[in-house]
Amino acid sequence: MNGIDVEALGQFAETVSQDVSNGSVQFAVKTQWEGQTRSTTTVKSYSLGGKRYARDFTIRADEPVELLGTSTAPNPQELVMAGLNACMTVGYAAVAATKGIAIRSLEIETTGELDLRGFLGLDEAVNPGYDEIHYTVRIDADATPEQIQEIHDAVRRTSPNFANCAKAIRMIPKLEMVRS
Repeated sequence: MNGIDVEALGQFAETVSQDVSNGSVQFAVKTQWEGQTRSTTTVKSYSLGGKRYARDFTIRADEPVELLGTSTAPNPQELVMAGLNACMTVGYAAVAATKGIAIRSLEIETTGELDLRGFLGLDEAVNPGYDEIHYTVRIDADATPEQIQEIHDAVRRTSPNFANCAKAIRMIPKLEMVRS
């Protein structure tokens, strides 16, 4: 259903329910500056339940020319929104599948507005990040409006990236000076 193996999802949920350590997942990325406003992030592995799994992905970022970049890739803000939308998309597909609801189409459109005075350090009272993010979900599915609302509410409760954007995350910085 919706490309989701509902039986496997249920079995995995049961495994986590029986032993919470099975639900511990850790992701990590490494980002290298490539000059100007360009960077390349590599994804090499993640761990689930204490077991490491190999991955091999590269994510490029750049700023638009108007923001002093070369516009060769999405900027970090677009990547944040893409991550949010992708995470919620997984949620809609999975929750609908567990309810036996087929999705014909699903689209999430997200916008946010930044005040660059915060980023540029021109006004300490200005938040360098978003004060709010707006998103619209367009879904065509074999379901009643009430069922769609239930799915929507479940995604808002369970999406990791929705939670990441909606709640403050404790950031634990570590700075290392490297000399070559």
